[in-house]
Amino acid sequence: MAFIKNLFDRNFLEYASYVIKDRAIPDLEDGLKPVQRRILHSLFEMDDGKFHKVANVVGHCMQYHPHGDASIGSALVVLANKDLFIDRQGNFGNIYTGDDASAPRYIECRCTPLAKGIFYNPKLTPMADSYDGRKKEPILFPAKIPVILVMGAEGIAVGMSTRILPHNAIEVLEAEKACLQGNKFHLYPDFPTGGQVDISDYQDGNGKVLVRAKLDTSDPKRIVIRELPFGSTTESIISSIENAGKAGRIKIQGISDFTTEKVEIEIKLARGVYSEETVDALFGFTECEQSISVNLLVIKNGLPSVISITEVIKYHAKLLVKILTKELELEKSELLEKLHLRTLERIFIEERIYKAIEKMKTVKGVTDSVIAGLKPFLKEIGPRGVNADDVEHLLRIPIRRISLYDINRAQEEMEAINTRIKEINHHLKNITAYALRFLNEVIARIKADEELSGGKRRTRVGIFDKIDVKEVVRKDVLLKYDNANGYLGTAVSSGEVVAELSPFDRILIIRGNGLWSVTDIPEKAFIGPKAVYIGEANKETVSPIIFTVIYAEPKTGYPCIKRFQIEGWIMNKDYALLPDGCTILHGDTRNKFTFTVKYKPKPRLKVFTETFKAQDYNVKGIKAGGVRLAAKEALAVETKER
Repeated sequence: MAFIKNLFDRNFLEYASYVIKDRAIPDLEDGLKPVQRRILHSLFEMDDGKFHKVANVVGHCMQYHPHGDASIGSALVVLANKDLFIDRQGNFGNIYTGDDASAPRYIECRCTPLAKGIFYNPKLTPMADSYDGRKKEPILFPAKIPVILVMGAEGIAVGMSTRILPHNAIEVLEAEKACLQGNKFHLYPDFPTGGQVDISDYQDGNGKVLVRAKLDTSDPKRIVIRELPFGSTTESIISSIENAGKAGRIKIQGISDFTTEKVEIEIKLARGVYSEETVDALFGFTECEQSISVNLLVIKNGLPSVISITEVIKYHAKLLVKILTKELELEKSELLEKLHLRTLERIFIEERIYKAIEKMKTVKGVTDSVIAGLKPFLKEIGPRGVNADDVEHLLRIPIRRISLYDINRAQEEMEAINTRIKEINHHLKNITAYALRFLNEVIARIKADEELSGGKRRTRVGIFDKIDVKEVVRKDVLLKYDNANGYLGTAVSSGEVVAELSPFDRILIIRGNGLWSVTDIPEKAFIGPKAVYIGEANKETVSPIIFTVIYAEPKTGYPCIKRFQIEGWIMNKDYALLPDGCTILHGDTRNKFTFTVKYKPKPRLKVFTETFKAQDYNVKGIKAGGVRLAAKEALAVETKER
C-alpha cells in the first residue's frame, strides 16, 4: 500500500507541475504560455513576408505542441485578436459579440515586425528538444518588453490560478522608461472593449477592479451602450438586462443590438421611466458593472510566484539591459571576427602570399607556406594571430575574387566595421541610455502603426460611486396580510396591503402568539391571525422604534405592559417576546400614546376601566419582563388616534 501511495503521490506531483509550468501559467520573462510560444516560433520559422493559412500554421506548430490542433487554433485566434504580434486576414471572430472565428482553412496570419523586434533572436534564444526529439523549440524568448502586462493572461492550474489584466502598451513602456530613470510610475488596466474601470482597490495587480459599460443617456427615453465592460459580450450583457427586466428590477420596453465594428445596444425604457433613474439599476443588476478579482501569478525562475506590477516592471527593466548588452556584445564579437578575416584577405591578396602555395605538393606544405607568409604581418593582424581555420578560409577564396580584388572597396568596408565597433562600445558604456532609445523606438512604431493595439488608451480610469442595490431597486412588491386566515405573502389574494417592498428587503413579524422573527419576503406563509407588527426589517430603521406591547398574564389575566427596542437578530429564528400562555391585547410603535384597559366585571368591582400613559413606563431590554398595570382581569385595550 505504501508503494502504491508513493506512486500516486509522485505521478500527481509530476502532473501538477506539468500543468502549472507547461500549460496554464505564463512565464514572467517572455509573458507567454507554452502554446503561444510555439505558435510564434512557428510563425518566425515560416515567415516570408506573406500571409499563411492558419491551418498551415497549426499543422507546423503540431511539430512542437503535443496537445492537438484544436488547442493551437483557439490559442492562435486569441493571440491574433490582441492586435500586437500577429497580423490577421479574414474573420477572426468578434470580441464584442463573442462570435467565433472562421475555420482555420479560411483565415490567414503572419507575424508582425514588432513581434520579430521584441522576441526574435535565434542566437540568444535557449532551445530544447521538442516532445518527440525531432525538432528544437525555444525554452524562453528573450522578450524586450513586459509582454505579460501588455497582453494579460488567464489560466487555471492544479491548486492555483492566474488572472492578469491587459494594460496599454505605450503606458507599460513609459513605466519601464521611468524605472530605468529612477522615477516613480503607476500602471492601470486598459481593455480592448473600452468601458470604465475603478482602480481604487487594484493593489498593484493583486486586488480587484470594478468595470462598467459606457452608457449614452442623452435621450431621456432610451439608453445606448457604446462600450462594453471587460469580460462581457453584447450577447451576455443583453441577456443580463432581459433577466433583470423579467425580475422587475428595471423597467424596459425593448432591446435592439446594432453592433458592427462598434458597440451599439439600444435600450428603450418603459412608459414613465427615464434614463437618469435607470442608470444605477443597470449598474446594480446587470453586467453593465462587474467586479473582477486579479491575481498576478507567473512562472519566475522556474517556480510559480505571485508578484506585483511594480516588480514586473523592475524585473523587465533589468532584463532589457541584460538582453541589449548580450546583443551588442554578440554583434561586436561577430564584427571583430569579420574584421580579422578581411585583414587576412587584404594581406593575403595584396602581398601575393597565394603565390607561395603554387610550389607546394602537400596540404601541410600549403598551410605552412600561408602561415609563414603572414608572419611578417602579425603586428597588423593583431593578438589573435593566425590559426588553421583562418588558413582554410583564405584557401577557399576563388580566383575570380582575387583577380577582381578592389583595395579601396575593402578599405571602406573595414572602416565601416571599425566605426560600428566604436558605436557598440559607446552603447555598452551608456547601456541605460541605449535601452531608453530602444523603448522610444518601440513606442514610435506602435504609435505609427494604426493596426497595432495599445497605442491609444481605450478604458477610462476613475473611482465609481458605489451602487447600493437596495436603494436603486423599485419598491413595487406588495406584501398582503389576511388577518382572518393568518396568511402573509406576495401571493395572498385576500387581505390588505401592509407594505410596499423591494425584492431585497426583509420583514420583521411580531405574531399574535408573542413570537417574533425576521425573514425574507414570503410568497405565502402562515403567521397566525392578529399579528402585532409587520414591517421592513432594516437595522437602521428598526432599532430606533420603541415597541409597546400590552398583554394579559396567563393565569390571572392581569394586564401588563412591556416597552422595548429590537437591535439585532438572526434570520429565520423565532424569538419569544412574552412568557408562554400570555394573550396580547394591543401592540403599538408610538413613543407617546394613551390607552384604556377594560376589566372583566366581578362582584364588588367598582372601576371597570382605567386609563394609562405609555410614556410613563421605561423602555427596557427585549428580554426583560413586563410591568403589571393592575391586579384586575383585563378584557380589552382601547386607544385613541393610531
